[in-house]
Amino acid sequence: MKHFFQQHKMSLLLIATTAVFYFSLAYHLERSDFIKLIGLYSGAFYLSWKLYTIEKVNFWFLAGAMLLFRLVFMGAIPNLSQDFYRFIWDGRMTAAGFNPYLYLPENLIELGTAPIAQAKELFDGMGSLNASHYTNYPPLNQLLFALAGLVAGKSILGSVIVLRTLIIAADIGVLYFGRKLLVNLKFPESRIFLYLLNPFIIIELTGNLHFEGVMVFFLVWSLYLLQQKKWIGSAVIFACSVLLKLVPLLFLPIFFGYFIYKKENIPNAENGEKLGLTKLFGFYSIIGITVILGFLPILSSEFIENFLATIGLWFQKFEFNASFYYIVRWVGFQVKGYNIIETAGKALPLVTIAILVGLSLIRKNNSLEKLITAMLFGFTAYLFFSTTVHPWYLAIPLMLSIFTNYKYLYVWSFLVILSYSAYTVNGFQENLWLVAVEYLIVFGVLGWELFSRKKLEKI
Repeated sequence: MKHFFQQHKMSLLLIATTAVFYFSLAYHLERSDFIKLIGLYSGAFYLSWKLYTIEKVNFWFLAGAMLLFRLVFMGAIPNLSQDFYRFIWDGRMTAAGFNPYLYLPENLIELGTAPIAQAKELFDGMGSLNASHYTNYPPLNQLLFALAGLVAGKSILGSVIVLRTLIIAADIGVLYFGRKLLVNLKFPESRIFLYLLNPFIIIELTGNLHFEGVMVFFLVWSLYLLQQKKWIGSAVIFACSVLLKLVPLLFLPIFFGYFIYKKENIPNAENGEKLGLTKLFGFYSIIGITVILGFLPILSSEFIENFLATIGLWFQKFEFNASFYYIVRWVGFQVKGYNIIETAGKALPLVTIAILVGLSLIRKNNSLEKLITAMLFGFTAYLFFSTTVHPWYLAIPLMLSIFTNYKYLYVWSFLVILSYSAYTVNGFQENLWLVAVEYLIVFGVLGWELFSRKKLEKI
């Protein structure tokens, strides 16, 4: 034991200091205190990177550190996001036997008919904007919310602990399958900690209870199964990621090139048998059937109307931390004299779809590394052309990036904290100068990696 402490003296000091930073972030921070947030976040980022560089040959040491940092948040009420109040509301509605997709929280509060405990506290916590819209979280996500409703139906902190435990369990799953996939792709296994030790992931997922972490778990698992040539199981697990969050549907066009060009017997790839259109059709069909089965228990015309209407808001009403869209919006004001989000919100996704299709048809994604790289660029394009880019949206591309040699997502995961400058003591007010700084640096690093840097990667 004495030898262990002597050998890891510096690293243990780094862990202790980082844990103090996380404790302050979790229990002693107001969202409007942007200077304190930046200071603590920057400190945690530097210390975590230092820890990784020192101990990256000691896999289980870093695994213990990533778990410890998450446990620091266990008893904390999220202080950077209020979305979790809606998660708890939906979960308790489901646990009480009510379809959460069919009821508006604000209507139930106004009528005094909310059938759940602490309804007023949850309503006040989620805010009027959230409470005035129907829920848009897919069925598997709702099932996890319901678990919190069943286990801790009368305690907000208890519900938070249940939800946080699920997210931490998913991160352990990412550790397991991500490590295996890295080894199989001939990358250092320690790379998984570029995701799991990243303060952005710890704060936004474990801290703020965003379920992108569970979606990432299913996505990594699916990619691992695909690498193992178990495309049927991969399709089922991929569908589970869609049933957590709909955004993995963006990757469907990219799989086309993989199945068309991929040769199954790797040692003799030139003479190998292609996966082909039949298996591609089977892959898509299994995903489609699994997703439909997931939605089937709550399927109705009223659900479809409410669900699609809420999703449409993200493209035609909401705007936050965007890049190209803000340029388009500015041009719209100059030409039209008003915010053209409804038009731009319909047009920009078409640009994203065109890029995704192009990545599949033009790029020969005949290996898993190339497939993942295409997925990374495709999702990056989706974020660049979105009207709303919340920090936790970066979880998917950050995970994908560890299976490539592209580093711009690490930079972005640090800079995205600048978006929190919008939450001031006087209310919401975005600082577009800081948004510009964020994206100019990200564009610069990405451009350098694409055109100037000599990379040793298999693409």
